[in-house]
Amino acid sequence: MTYLVICSVAALAALLTFFSGFGLGTLLLPAFALFFAIEKAVALTAIVHFLNGIFKLALVHRHIDRGVALRFGLPAALGALAGAWLLVNLAGSGIRIDYTLFGRAVSITPPQLVIGVLLLLFAASELRPADGRRGFPASWQMPGGLICGFFGGLAGLQGALRSAFLLNAGLDKAGYVATGAAIAFFIDLSRLSMYAGLIANHHAEFDYVLLGAAVLAALAGSVAGKRFLHKATMPGIRKLVAVLLFAVALGLITGLL
Repeated sequence: MTYLVICSVAALAALLTFFSGFGLGTLLLPAFALFFAIEKAVALTAIVHFLNGIFKLALVHRHIDRGVALRFGLPAALGALAGAWLLVNLAGSGIRIDYTLFGRAVSITPPQLVIGVLLLLFAASELRPADGRRGFPASWQMPGGLICGFFGGLAGLQGALRSAFLLNAGLDKAGYVATGAAIAFFIDLSRLSMYAGLIANHHAEFDYVLLGAAVLAALAGSVAGKRFLHKATMPGIRKLVAVLLFAVALGLITGLL
């Protein structure tokens, strides 16, 4: 069941979000969180996201706007280091909140609480009407990179923020996809360098076969996305993602996950 859920989500998310620029991490994090501790789920999601991002970058690299990629990507890499550092330290704090829910003893860790709250906020933003969403001014690219990278490092939720900041960057569709992929590469490379210790601490518990299967599923989804999804405006999918995020967020905050 673990393989079926995670590989299916990885393939579907990579396919549906090839042109939107975000969604793989958003969908895959809750899938991993169903089976692993949240800090481990973030690290596993980052590995899949990073390797799939390299593959996607190879497909579209010719269209990268280098100016935007550097102005946004370098601050994003710094922000990702800060967010990942915070996650690693929260995971190692040893703090737990124990209580009883419906007669069942449950326990919440700081990463569960923080990421659960962020997921709730992200889900709420996904439920907003499409015409109520506005991109940020182009002049906000550097601070936007820091913000996007920080939340990417802390919770793996950087794609939607990145897309909002790139919306008014003057990019055509190909440039938007390629530049977003380049920025995601910066963020993933940065946060994985900080997650290395976390991954090493859980080395014996990692299922590398599952991780490899998820990576391959995501690559297959990206290939399909490049071939078939040249027009992908999917409000129904966004709402489904939001409902899933709400469910997982509540599970994390209450300690049921």
